[in-house]
Amino acid sequence: MPPKAKYTREEIVQMALEMARTKGIDAVVARDLAKELGTSTSPIFTTFKNMEELHQEVRKLALKEFESYVSDALKFTPAFKYVGMKMIEFAMIEPKLFQLVYMREHDGSQTFAMLVEELGDTVGVCIEIMQKEYSLSREDAEVLFRQVWLHTFGICVLVAGKVCRLTPEEISEMLSMEFKGALMLIKSGTFKADPVYSVENK
Repeated sequence: MPPKAKYTREEIVQMALEMARTKGIDAVVARDLAKELGTSTSPIFTTFKNMEELHQEVRKLALKEFESYVSDALKFTPAFKYVGMKMIEFAMIEPKLFQLVYMREHDGSQTFAMLVEELGDTVGVCIEIMQKEYSLSREDAEVLFRQVWLHTFGICVLVAGKVCRLTPEEISEMLSMEFKGALMLIKSGTFKADPVYSVENK
């Protein structure tokens, strides 16, 4: 019979989250986590199969923290823009957690659709808002979500990586311009991607 853990699963994950919040998930190693807990590594490996399993639980908890940022989205209008603003705010305030949730490396086989599935319940809420507020089909709302989310994600990467500083006014203008432009194209039904070709072959 395995020894009884001194700490609960939730307590270990919470401490690991606090470490990831300040130092990044790569800093969450068994020895240092045990030191923070004031114990040996035994309770960690009694509770989790390995550190990868613990890291997955930390990521889930970090995603819940992000979802708490946007949980009141329906109280604001336009609601989807509010979600984008809060996502960027999360990247500013919690850069390490943003990187943990949204900037993990994969093996190269990850598609955009698979990435969206990892984003949690926020995606469904956003798409439903778009359908309702802008009279879009589910398919068109998904296309609009993809386009605007990618734009928002790019801004998040800039602020989370401290590549540049943006004011709330600048962010608001960027989000509105991208959203309105994409919505106009989708509503027109005439969007067609322009191919890239060599001017020598024109």
